[in-house]
Amino acid sequence: MPYRLIRPLLFALDAERAHNLSIAALRLMPTPGPLTPDPMLASQVAGIPFPNPVGLAAGYDKEGRVAHKMHGLGFGFAELGTLTPLAQPGNPQPRLFRLVEDRAVINRFGFNNGGQGAAADRIARYRRPVGEGPVIGINIGANKDATDRIADYVTGVQVMAPLADYLTVNISSPNTPGLRALQDRAALDALLGAVMAARGSRATPIFLKVAPDLEPADVEDIAAACLDHRIDALIVSNTTITRPALRSVHAGETGGLSGAPLTDLSLQKLRDFRRLLGARLPLIGVGGIADAEQAYARIRAGASLVQLYSALVYEGPYLAKRINHGLKALMRRDGFATIDQIVGIDAS
Repeated sequence: MPYRLIRPLLFALDAERAHNLSIAALRLMPTPGPLTPDPMLASQVAGIPFPNPVGLAAGYDKEGRVAHKMHGLGFGFAELGTLTPLAQPGNPQPRLFRLVEDRAVINRFGFNNGGQGAAADRIARYRRPVGEGPVIGINIGANKDATDRIADYVTGVQVMAPLADYLTVNISSPNTPGLRALQDRAALDALLGAVMAARGSRATPIFLKVAPDLEPADVEDIAAACLDHRIDALIVSNTTITRPALRSVHAGETGGLSGAPLTDLSLQKLRDFRRLLGARLPLIGVGGIADAEQAYARIRAGASLVQLYSALVYEGPYLAKRINHGLKALMRRDGFATIDQIVGIDAS
């Protein structure tokens, strides 16, 4: 059944209930067969072979229940979480809002999850050999009441690294008070130093996810810290606490704004980081990507990979497949044979 026919039924439900229903539906689906890399779209980033560049952003599969099935929807990789060392309920409901007129979402979940231990047991049961499913990233965070947040990230590395193709250190959620302060240079140096030491001899790549609400000096500090600590990739960006012109009645809700209003801001932050970093550090573009043209623009601006989540609410579950198909059409139009040929060509 076309998604346009189902969407009114889903939109009649509370947003979080509809989200949970979609997870339940995916859990009932059989696990798809092996994912075949696309010769035009496959690439290697941080030493990881990605079958295509379109990934599921963290926040959808918070508990790691369906990430291993997302290649059936066209995703080349899926990032689950955010997972914290201890289980926590997150913020009170309601905490997820559709801004339909703006094709946007506001959330203030607050890292609600059952804890890393429970998730690790679950993920270990479905992990598949490299090449037989999507690349699996695990997004780690700190508990809201943690007295030592850096220690929480160290725990996340120790517990989750053996199960992940890559780990994402998430210091950019606006829904855990004080978390974004870890983006300040001194705090970031301490955090990244501890995280990289905790990884030790493991080969698991470490990615860092940052907010779009950064001043130019912040961008410079973060870029320098990533190079100093040899972070493997930078994800740009998380949700925004800014409020551009919005029409929805939910525009005044607190939390992180994602979806269409984030497109220009996240693209500009990607350009800012690419200007400073060049090709020295892979970038992953996230925020307001809803079609192939927007994904193509993000890759041309310097993103080796892209991620999406909020657009699925409005465009349906097979959006990743459509974007991959559209990327290939745009590449053929412009005379490119592989995705690597277009990464950053508008930034050089």
